[in-house]
Amino acid sequence: MLYRLLSVVFLATFAASAQSLSVKQLMSFLQSSIQIKQTDREVAGFLAKAKMTEKLDDRTIEELQGLGIGPKTLAALRILRDQSAGLAAAAPLAPEPKVVPKAPPSSEEQAAIIDEVRQYALNYSKSLPDYICTEVTRRYAAPVPGGRYGGRAGSDPSWQLQDTLTIRLSYFEQKEDYKLVLVNNTVTQQDYHRVGGTSSSGDFGTMMRQIFERGTEAHFEWDHWGKLRGRSAYVFAYRVTQDRSQWHVTYNGEMDIIPAYRGLIYVDEETKQVLRVTLQAVDMPASFPVRQAETTLDYDYQTLGDQQFLLPLKGEVRLASGDVLTKNDNEFRLYHKYSSESAIRFDTDTPPPLPEEQTKEQPRK
Repeated sequence: MLYRLLSVVFLATFAASAQSLSVKQLMSFLQSSIQIKQTDREVAGFLAKAKMTEKLDDRTIEELQGLGIGPKTLAALRILRDQSAGLAAAAPLAPEPKVVPKAPPSSEEQAAIIDEVRQYALNYSKSLPDYICTEVTRRYAAPVPGGRYGGRAGSDPSWQLQDTLTIRLSYFEQKEDYKLVLVNNTVTQQDYHRVGGTSSSGDFGTMMRQIFERGTEAHFEWDHWGKLRGRSAYVFAYRVTQDRSQWHVTYNGEMDIIPAYRGLIYVDEETKQVLRVTLQAVDMPASFPVRQAETTLDYDYQTLGDQQFLLPLKGEVRLASGDVLTKNDNEFRLYHKYSSESAIRFDTDTPPPLPEEQTKEQPRK
């Protein structure tokens, strides 16, 4: 009853304040009346009291019929058409402004960008100071969608948190060292490389360097304009053949393969530095237990001392084996310059995950 009463009040108010209607106002009125499910008789009754300020033609009436108006409303519109025959025609509606996409760089510009990024990637590790940080790794598992327990094929995986690792990661003389400190917020003496499950290392510069080394012979091509963390980015697709690949995928610490792979490189338009790298294995051997392997690494600007450096922000590693998917979210926090006295205090309360907005690609306007 309340909904019906509001409908009547709305149309009564409209009729009282809009005895004279432009074509645009008429269309808006009819759309609203249909949305609030006003009867054909009531709408026709309101139109019988209205007058047009512009010419209503047959073409517009045909468009209004497409809204689903009733026969009485149609008859009222035809009367308004005849009554408005001597009025000036309505001005055409201005078309929606078209958003002209930004043109990609020319082939010459793309080649120059890739060359500049290559120099950056090959010298990335050498350009960094010694430092330490905290890495928080959350490890998830889920049944494969479409499998026996994974729900409908094509649906999102139902990720379940398996454990959380807190790691002291130090970078000294261009070498990384991983020391496992906490497992599920409990102090541990376990060796990080023997903790089991999915793990990763070499996150800081290895991925970039291997892609851009001349011997890798990666093929680059333009993909799209992107935006990450408010920064405009060139996005290039690339692929690496198996015979040139250096990317290892290991299963249970025993079986190891080097697959071909492809992915995307996000390059800061202003600084020509890498904001994101993605890798996806292709043509995995049928005999290898891991059917899919992919990883994403985001870099963000961090201040060390009085300088800014582009350092890892978050990495994601996904594997598919049998009917099980695994996912590692690796977040890098609390960067400090390294010294012999450097130390990080590890509370037993692990910080919450980074907000999704930190790594979600943003639409370009």
